[in-house]
Amino acid sequence: MIMAKESLIKAKKEKNDEFYTQLSDIEKECSNYKEHFRGKTIFCNCDDPYESNFFKHFAMSFRHLELKKLIATCYDGSPIANKELSLFDDETEENKTTKTPHKIEITEIPDMNQDGAVDLTDVKLLLGSDRNYLTRLKGNGDFRSQECIEILKKADIVVTNPPFSLFREYVEQLIEYNKKFVIIGNKNAITYKEVFKLIKENKMWVGYMPMGIDMLFDVPEYLFDHTVSFSLSLHCLIFLYST
Repeated sequence: MIMAKESLIKAKKEKNDEFYTQLSDIEKECSNYKEHFRGKTIFCNCDDPYESNFFKHFAMSFRHLELKKLIATCYDGSPIANKELSLFDDETEENKTTKTPHKIEITEIPDMNQDGAVDLTDVKLLLGSDRNYLTRLKGNGDFRSQECIEILKKADIVVTNPPFSLFREYVEQLIEYNKKFVIIGNKNAITYKEVFKLIKENKMWVGYMPMGIDMLFDVPEYLFDHTVSFSLSLHCLIFLYST
């Protein structure tokens, strides 16, 4: 545990924000907002489809939640995706779409094996439908880029685990574009004047997860000095904003 805390401090100093939320925590929180999600376009703007459990949750729950569209964008490509199957048959190893920032849009969940369920074992399965698309982004995929802002404007609700080091800036952008959202932040974010003001005005509030409950985050191995992956326990809150 001491080694894990030291690595967390190191990651904070280096502004390393690769903390991946566990699927179970996402399911527990998001299950409370089914009525809000129905018929909406969900945007996960800090999420690579190969790695993000937010993307996985909404893809697997697409029909159940009756979503209109699911969009995910990633910052600089997934280190995992490079080891997976190419998403397009004509892509060479050196020119994979997933080696660059990309966007995936899901408007249909195909039931390939006709069993009535969706098995998200491969992102390629979702792209088997002509109504789902994966495209390269022109820029670096940063949520602050104009390219990603244009996508944000068309989305109804943003759901993700934003970069902790950019939390203030991230929330400011969501408020500027009048977006509803469910996001994760360190519990200390309540003390930020920008956030406290919104809570005081009842425009932002904490989620259903109890204050004293820790959330586990999967952390990439390269943050540590050895090859074993860890899960770090962080006190976090879920923030939901509604106009």
